[in-house]
Amino acid sequence: MFNKIVLVLLLLVLNINAKDITIAVAANVSYAINDLIKEFNIKNPNTKVNVILGSSGKLNAQISHGAPYDLFMSANMKYPYNLYKNNFANIEPKVYAKGSLAYFSTKNLDFSKDIKHLLEDKNIKQIAIANPKTAPYGIASFQALKNAKVFENIKSKFVYGESISQTISYSVSATDIGIIAKSSLFSNKMSKYKENINWKEIDSKLYTPIKQGVVLLNNAKNKEETQAFYNFIFSKKAKEIFKSYGYLINE
Repeated sequence: MFNKIVLVLLLLVLNINAKDITIAVAANVSYAINDLIKEFNIKNPNTKVNVILGSSGKLNAQISHGAPYDLFMSANMKYPYNLYKNNFANIEPKVYAKGSLAYFSTKNLDFSKDIKHLLEDKNIKQIAIANPKTAPYGIASFQALKNAKVFENIKSKFVYGESISQTISYSVSATDIGIIAKSSLFSNKMSKYKENINWKEIDSKLYTPIKQGVVLLNNAKNKEETQAFYNFIFSKKAKEIFKSYGYLINE
């Protein structure tokens, strides 16, 4: 009986002292998030950060339907503002980084060509691209291709990824070329392609800057720990990590 009481008390103490936070993270940040958490835990060793990865659209929908997330790192500002306007957050979202687009292939393509002539090449049968219905990088990709006057000629070649991570996977293993987040090329898994110059950045003038927003959610259980992680995202150390993954940062 005594042992059972001790066990119950121990579980209660562990529950009270739990410092876990759960953050919803856009797929394009999946390459940087582990480094961010590792740096955060240097000064916050008792806070465990649980990560839920997905397309921003899906994460937004989950939060809107009551998913118990504490903080949302989106790939755009639209979804965080949507949550703020619908009272899922009390504080307006802020931009934590700006993303860029690149086109990438594991095949021996002529990247000296401009985007129009390269993607219209008859040898390119399939192009991986993020679904604009769920992924902000898909919206930016569509915009870039339309402004480059190539969209209508190549849209039949599109193979859609639900998130930018899935799009990258298709680009590596299934399609001839893909339009991806530049940040992914700075990950360990993709660095060999970056070094071999299997990619080219898309002219930023072809699409609206991809401002990525973060928002604190009202249902955060451990508010102090969530606030600490939120503050960390805008710290000098975090900015250095974002920049190391190819993001643009407001200094």
